[in-house]
Amino acid sequence: MGKIIEFYWDLGSTNSYFALHLIKPVAKKHDATVVPHPFNLGYVFRKQNYVLMEEPKVKLRSRKIDLMRWAKRYNLPFKMPTKFPMKTSPALRGALAMRRFGREWEFMEKIFAAYWERNAPSVGELSGITPIAVELGVDPAGFERLVESYEIRDELIAETDQGLERGAFGVPTFFVGEEMFWGKDRMEFIDDELTSPTPPRVRRPTPQAVV
Repeated sequence: MGKIIEFYWDLGSTNSYFALHLIKPVAKKHDATVVPHPFNLGYVFRKQNYVLMEEPKVKLRSRKIDLMRWAKRYNLPFKMPTKFPMKTSPALRGALAMRRFGREWEFMEKIFAAYWERNAPSVGELSGITPIAVELGVDPAGFERLVESYEIRDELIAETDQGLERGAFGVPTFFVGEEMFWGKDRMEFIDDELTSPTPPRVRRPTPQAVV
């Protein structure tokens, strides 16, 4: 089997937008496959009692300036949307639905471009993502049934819980084997790991008490 890069993402994450683009040349260099995992950041934030927009204003202002520096450095048409944050679970379920049709990555690219480049918050709703599925050749009625199904809802929960169990606490998070890399600025480390993989960790038996 070829090299695998696992990518936990959420549409509402600015850094996931950049990571979506920056991981591609790394994967191409190593002939690796990027396996995406939608990660419901809203659910995780609630579980962690974290409220993004309650951070100090000076920190939020600095973060926006920094994001624009990243956009300029990598020549990406990023812009902050007028509606932020927003609910992303329909889009995350939409990606899982598109997985059934082999168009998950293309769908992700289109919804990220819509929200983070064209200021289109409609992709946070089922009515906004259905036209994208149609554009990718998927029947709208079938797509909507899948997105709203218990099967897909449960799958999103499972994907998110799996990420949490593996140690992910935010997005973007990448895994190469057992090694975890958090953030859009970890591409060099991922490159290094794909070049010279860390040896698998040996699980030592738990010492037994001596009686």
